[in-house]
Order: sequence, then C-alpha cells, then structure tokens
Amino acid sequence: MAEGPTGSTVPRRQLGRYLRDLRTQARFTVRAAAKKLEWSEAKLWRIESGQTSLRSLDVQAMCTIYGAPADLADALMGLAKETKARGWWHSYGDVIPEGFDLFIGLEEAASQLSWYESELFPGLLQTEEYARTIMRADNPSEDEGEIERRVHLRIARQALLTRVTDPPKLDVVLNEAVLRRPVGGKNVMAGQLGHLLEMAELTNVTIKVVPFEAGLHRGVLTGPFIILRFPLNGAGIDTEPPTVYADGYTGDLYLDKPHEVERYDEAFKDIWSSALTEQASMRLITELAGSYEQGG
Repeated sequence: MAEGPTGSTVPRRQLGRYLRDLRTQARFTVRAAAKKLEWSEAKLWRIESGQTSLRSLDVQAMCTIYGAPADLADALMGLAKETKARGWWHSYGDVIPEGFDLFIGLEEAASQLSWYESELFPGLLQTEEYARTIMRADNPSEDEGEIERRVHLRIARQALLTRVTDPPKLDVVLNEAVLRRPVGGKNVMAGQLGHLLEMAELTNVTIKVVPFEAGLHRGVLTGPFIILRFPLNGAGIDTEPPTVYADGYTGDLYLDKPHEVERYDEAFKDIWSSALTEQASMRLITELAGSYEQGG
C-alpha cells in the first residue's frame, strides 16, 4: 500500500535506488525480475521509483533473487521498515547499520547542492589530511585501516564534482570560523585552504564566506545543512522532490515536505546575501592560506 502524503519520501527513494542497482548488477530486466517475483512490471517500477512503501519480506525476496550480500539485504530490510514512517529521523545503530551511508545516494543523484557549514569544511571539499584528522577524532576506537577506508570513501565521493556527464552545481557558504579553526595544525590547514582555492576554479563550484562581522544571520540559527535538488524530467518537473539534509551527531535529519524545504531555502538566501562576494571570499581564503604557510 502506498504511503500517505504526510510521510517522507526519502527512504522510499533510497530503497528503490538500491534495489534498481542490485537488479541491474544481477543482469535482470524489469520484465524478467517481475516474472521471477510473480509481480507486475508496474509494481516493480513503482518500487524502484520510490512511489510506494515496501514490506521487509518483499525486500528479502528481491535481495535473494538478485544475490545481494547478507549485510546489504539486512540493511535494505531495515530501510523498508522506514518507508512506512510518517516522517524520518535516521538514527544510526537502530534498524539501519552505521556503515550504510544513505546520503551518498542522494548526493550522487543531485543536480544542485546548496551547502552551509559553520564548523568544518564540506566533505566534498576536504583534503585527505583534513578528512583523516576528523575521522580519527570522531572514531577514536577504530583501527587505522578502518580510518583509511573511511577517508578514501570520502575522497572518492569528490569525483562527482568533476565527472564528465552533468556534474552537480555546488554553492557553498562557509562561516569564517571554518577557515580559522586549525584542524590538524597549520600545515594541514594551509593545504586545505589551497585546495579550496583550486576547487573554486571549477565552473560548477561557487564558494563564499560569511564573516564574523555579518553578525546574526539565519545560519547561526539553523546550523549546518544541505539542500539537494534533482534533475528535471522531459516535462520540466523535478525527478525527485528537493530534500534538506542535516548531519547530526547521533542521527541524520532528512526533510522533503515543501514547507520545510521552503524555510531552508529562505535561510540559505539570507546566509548567501550575508556572505562576502566571491572575489572578497577568495581574497580572505588566500590571505589565511598564506598565514598558515608562514606559521602564523
């Protein structure tokens, strides 16, 4: 049964995306998979396009037919339970394993990301050294091998900004504190700010800084967030609804109701207008990069 309009579509869309990928990897056509499952092709299409909720037993059947690994099947079955929720707060360590990063699927599918960060550089703009420092601090009990795996995953995600086909538009506003907080020490920060200047040269990337002197702006109230928008179809309609994502310490918040997205849209516009111009932002970043390089 389809979920009511009050529920978040995020878990449905993500589940459908993963199941479609599994079917493709298993070399099943929609017709062949539907026949094997004894479903109609229309039902399978609705599932893969995120238009309907799904029972965990149905997901288990699909994973068995597609030959999915047991850990992935368990994660998708947990995600299926979330498709029936009225809203969605994804709490790690509950029904969905921590290593199952649902945000990556949204990020890969997005055509535009509007990103505000108040404390740290966005993952898409981090250097290996900067990312490694954060990973170690956030996962003190993990061994070095696991830390490196997570660092490499984060860096690999950055390829979407330079991919040949339809790289997303990335608009980033950084709180000035992000530039001045010496994460990893002066050498790491010098490299990070230099990398930021290089990324700003990409035609699809715009980086601005909101200075301390801007005073109170919406970002002070909202905290860090990302608004993701998705490609339009042939009729000029969003292929997926815009989604707001906020990375919490114990859970990730996903919002896709129109009034929720609209509030964050207004907040981002306020933060954007409070920020320095692109040129002034680049001058400040260059100045601070030089300061770190000189040991200042």
